This record gives sequence, structure tokens and C-alpha cells, in this order.
Amino acid sequence: GRFFARKLAPSISPGKTWEGVCGGLIGVVVCAFAWRAWDATGSAADASFYTLLGRNGVAFMVLALLFMTMMSVVGDLLESLFKRSAGVKDSSNLLPGHGGVLDRVDALLPILPLAMVFATL
Repeated sequence: GRFFARKLAPSISPGKTWEGVCGGLIGVVVCAFAWRAWDATGSAADASFYTLLGRNGVAFMVLALLFMTMMSVVGDLLESLFKRSAGVKDSSNLLPGHGGVLDRVDALLPILPLAMVFATL
């Protein structure tokens, strides 16, 4: 249990823990399998991103999701590093108390191009 309580990068973003990273990864993988199961019912008009990933095999899907989850954490930490280096708490005042707009999309920025690549393989 001690590993999960450890801070991920305390000097950059003191609130982030390994527990949060692992919880996010588990959530993404569970969501992927649930969404693929729903896709298999034929209820959706088009295949989801997870079904597209799964066409290359379950191992590929899980590895791609693991990689994208790690890159989302990197994006989040990088944005926190930029803010810390600039000496600001929020990247904008558009969303007060939420760290600004960049805090809402920082994890998406590195994974959207990756998702496009993975979805078209």
C-alpha cells in the first residue's frame, strides 16, 4: 500500500499520486472493455475508438491504452510544470478554481494525435 500513497511528482504537482495514475488506468481499461461489449450489441451506428483498437487484438488495445494513459499523465505534469515555472496557480481566469482551461485539456493534448494514429492502424 505504501507505493500507491506516494506522490507522483511532488515538486511539480503535489496532489498527484501513483494511486490516481493506477486508478485512471484501471478506469480506462474497464471502460474500454465495457464499451466494446456495448458496441458488440449493435446498438451503436459506428464502432467506438475502443472497438477500433481491439481490431488489432486485445493485447494491442491494452498496450495502446496504457501508453495513452501514461502520455496523458505526462501532459498533465508538463502543464503543471509550466504553471509552476511561471509562478501562476491558474492558466486562465475562465474557469476559476479549476486551474484554468489548460487544466481541463492538458491530458488530452498529447493523446489526441496518438488516438488518431491508433484508430487508423
